[in-house]
Amino acid sequence: MIPLPERAEILPDADAVAAAAADRLVALCQSAPRPAIAVCLSGGSTPKRLYGLLSGPAYRAHLPWERLHWFFSDDRMVPWTDAASNVRMARDAFGEAPIPEGHLHAMDTHGTPEAGARAYAETLRAFYGADVLDPARPLFDLVLLGLGEDGHTASLFPGKPALSERHAWTAPVPEAGLAPFVPRITLTVPALASARETLFLVTGAGKQEPLRRLARGEDLPVRHVRSVGRLAWLVDREAAGA
Repeated sequence: MIPLPERAEILPDADAVAAAAADRLVALCQSAPRPAIAVCLSGGSTPKRLYGLLSGPAYRAHLPWERLHWFFSDDRMVPWTDAASNVRMARDAFGEAPIPEGHLHAMDTHGTPEAGARAYAETLRAFYGADVLDPARPLFDLVLLGLGEDGHTASLFPGKPALSERHAWTAPVPEAGLAPFVPRITLTVPALASARETLFLVTGAGKQEPLRRLARGEDLPVRHVRSVGRLAWLVDREAAGA
């Protein structure tokens, strides 16, 4: 079995990973210290499974939808109707979930990545109510992240300037490091770190190699991610080589 990061839980399959993440969100909502609850969404097949689960009969009635605000860790510079859009994926997966109007905070991907990044930073600051992140008052209640086959997370790619940003909350990514090679917008390391809880959702055999590289101590982008709160990994058996 591949050596896993600290606070990693191995689960049978991708469905079990999604269910464990859903359970953690329900628990976080019950202990949320403020009326508005902020969740940072990730793209990918496992998060999509999670969003569908949240809107289904097992969890829908257990979430305070009127208090939940949904943000995005990153997105591609494509129309929201495009199949590559994280906004479209989230909307499709949530389906008929009772998300109040204005509570799904999409990135503006219709112009340039620079303009979109600036606009999303303003969205985050307006929600947070301050221009400087306070470790005692995290921006997000929950941040959901994945692990790319090159070790990237959100749109923080190896060797790209966004990975080194330590002041701005968002960053443009004019050149992606992995297909599809379209420009993107991403949250930065300090913004992602401002969370009560951070969950990495890792499933499938394709994630074995980046997990091995991480275990060898390679400086992958995912290694840069911290959290002012709890940080945990939910990994299925296939990804863990178990």
